[in-house]
Amino acid sequence: MLSLVKTAWKIMVGVKDALVLLFLIFFFALLYAGLKTARTQESFPSSGALYLALDGPIVEQPRALDQYAVFTGAGGPGEYRLRDVVRAIEAAADDGAIKAVVLDLDGFGGGGQVAMQRVGAALDKVRAAGKPVLTRASYYDDASYMLAAHASEVWLDPLGMVGVTGPGGSGLYFKGLIDRLGVKAHVYRVGTFKSAVEPFTQTGQSPEARAANEALVEAIWSDWLDDIGKARPAARIRDYLADPLALLRANGGDTAKAALAAGLVDKLGDPVAFGSHVASIVGEASDERPGDYAAVPFDSYLRKHKESTGGQVGVVTVAGEIVDGEAAAGMAGGTSIANLIRDAMAEDSVKALVLRVDSPGGSAAASEEIRLALAEARSRGLPVVVSMGNVAASGGYWVSTASDMIFAEPSTITGSIGVFGILPSFEDALAKVGITSDGVKATPLSGEPDVVGGVSPQFNALAQASVEDIYGKFIGLVAGARKMTPQRVDEIGQGRVWAGGMARQLQLVDRFGGVEDAVAEAARRAKLSGDAAGPRYFDPERDPFTQFLGMFASEDADASTAAAPRDLLSYAARQQRQIATRIVRDLRGLIEGPSIRADCLECRAFVPAGGMTPQEQAGWLRALLEATRGL
Repeated sequence: MLSLVKTAWKIMVGVKDALVLLFLIFFFALLYAGLKTARTQESFPSSGALYLALDGPIVEQPRALDQYAVFTGAGGPGEYRLRDVVRAIEAAADDGAIKAVVLDLDGFGGGGQVAMQRVGAALDKVRAAGKPVLTRASYYDDASYMLAAHASEVWLDPLGMVGVTGPGGSGLYFKGLIDRLGVKAHVYRVGTFKSAVEPFTQTGQSPEARAANEALVEAIWSDWLDDIGKARPAARIRDYLADPLALLRANGGDTAKAALAAGLVDKLGDPVAFGSHVASIVGEASDERPGDYAAVPFDSYLRKHKESTGGQVGVVTVAGEIVDGEAAAGMAGGTSIANLIRDAMAEDSVKALVLRVDSPGGSAAASEEIRLALAEARSRGLPVVVSMGNVAASGGYWVSTASDMIFAEPSTITGSIGVFGILPSFEDALAKVGITSDGVKATPLSGEPDVVGGVSPQFNALAQASVEDIYGKFIGLVAGARKMTPQRVDEIGQGRVWAGGMARQLQLVDRFGGVEDAVAEAARRAKLSGDAAGPRYFDPERDPFTQFLGMFASEDADASTAAAPRDLLSYAARQQRQIATRIVRDLRGLIEGPSIRADCLECRAFVPAGGMTPQEQAGWLRALLEATRGL
């Protein structure tokens, strides 16, 4: 008995010592973070150039930090929230302490075309205020050049290149792999153009999908060219793209000089030359190193210009794939978004709602959960206005039907009114390794879906009927919201994807405009004015522990941009990594995706793929390699 007491006492002392140690570690870590922040802030000049080293993509809602990635540094470049970038740039336009805005785009991860246009409009405001906007990169792609075109001066490294290629390219089709593995993909769909399932059922595009994608790419590309033409009329972008090799030969094979000759860039120079030029405008840095200038970093500036919270128009964001249940930021969990909508409704000060949608869709059930929450808000008398971002397709359009008005941009990708389900079964794959199945059934549906023995015809018929039923409900929702007949919705639906310009002609959206226009319309409907007519954002709560860990993530810009593409082949290598990410996520969707989906797989090619999470890297890529070994 005495021995048991001694053992218990030792355990209690050990627990106490561990808790004290954890407390001390936490205390000193917090002290370190505070001192680090204070020292960092003290080192920033009070005036100079607002410096945006965009070493990741601009997105509607950055994904949540991953604890493992914070500890190991495996998370890849960060993501920048669109409204934060816009807020900082527009604040700089009116800030007397900011003499210029500088964009370092060497590590830029891109963004949707609507997002690029919005940042470009903010840069235009800086120039209209009489302040220069300067940008530099070693390589400009479609997205980064769209920002650069709005600058007063565009610099390119002497070894650099403007590598604009336009939207489009090859998609991924897995039918050959699925057949070789012996997996059967059972597909249930409605919609002639519902091509989201084609990667699992075909080796290439169907004629219907090709026609729809060609029209979409043409519309998006035309809008890109129009934006560049207005922002930088002297740039001979069409000539440059018509025959880049001829222009290259005329400039002795020098890619940088070819871009300069076509008026795409203004000056060639390395970072030191560029920095010295900026210093002549905004002042030199205190360290007096060559090429340094008085720079106010984006993060520091953003902290000083916090987002207003006094508005009475609640704004909830649906960003990323729509999934069932709860989900962290960067994914749109049906329950999570519905709860945010109800949080906004619970605030007496909130008099109207704006739903900002930037999603290709996903789960039909989760989309309906979000729509029902919006419908509840409307039933309580709150005006609801939808603002579509880069993509608001399929499930993203489903949630938009519960609104009084829909705003979109000409480059918004929307529509994809269709439903599908996909279910793999493995009877042939198991038979290859000598595993078979057998059993008895009380009814034809007993044990169904039988993914190891083969799905029965009865289950297939029932699943198809279920998908058709949900498609009928989708059609009914759109018909009621857009005041069309179900037959007309079916004609323009069928899973087809539309650019915003055509969507407006088809009356799928009401007006052109951004989130600010949607907020103004919601405020007008709620009879709000002054500060009350402003937005109040309801965002997912960030995990305090992960947020704390994030303070210790590396802030070394050189480290984050070391792998940034600086030539054509480096850019191609980054594209390969993004394709690998899509392969892993598409195959994961085959197994883990919701049963019935209102999803637009082809829409994902028009937004940044983002980095692969450590779990994806460790799990799915290994599973893919194991599955294909020996084939």
